[in-house]
Amino acid sequence: MSKGADQKVAARNRKARHEFEILETVEAGMELRGPEVKSIRAGHVSFLDAFARVERGEVWLYNLHISPYEQANRFNADPVRTRRLLLNRQEIRRLATKVDEKGLTLVPLDIHFSRGYAKITLGVGRGRKLHDKRETLKRKQQEREARRAVEAH
Repeated sequence: MSKGADQKVAARNRKARHEFEILETVEAGMELRGPEVKSIRAGHVSFLDAFARVERGEVWLYNLHISPYEQANRFNADPVRTRRLLLNRQEIRRLATKVDEKGLTLVPLDIHFSRGYAKITLGVGRGRKLHDKRETLKRKQQEREARRAVEAH
């Protein structure tokens, strides 16, 4: 997934693609407070245990840790507060049906800035089992070795 020239990736969830098989991605806006935007721009974001959930027709992001911005002091919000994600109704409805029916989950993949606005890329994914992770790593290793062999000749 390549970002355009006007999109700067501020933070990436590296474990997401290892832990989950991502079937589809969706870009959503985030409802943030002023100092949170400054912290995201500085890259002070942790995705550890972060996930999204559809509740009462809205999408909410849980456990995303945005460190307090030093210069904001009293205006800082709770670092792990629940944040609302901004999507249109059709997208929310479609995500809700997928997550409910097929046992899938919404995983935050990265936070980037698009035309000055903080956006989050959500992945609709299925959790991987340990043997699936091993299989994926083995396949990547074989592809890498094959590429090296072709380059050597």
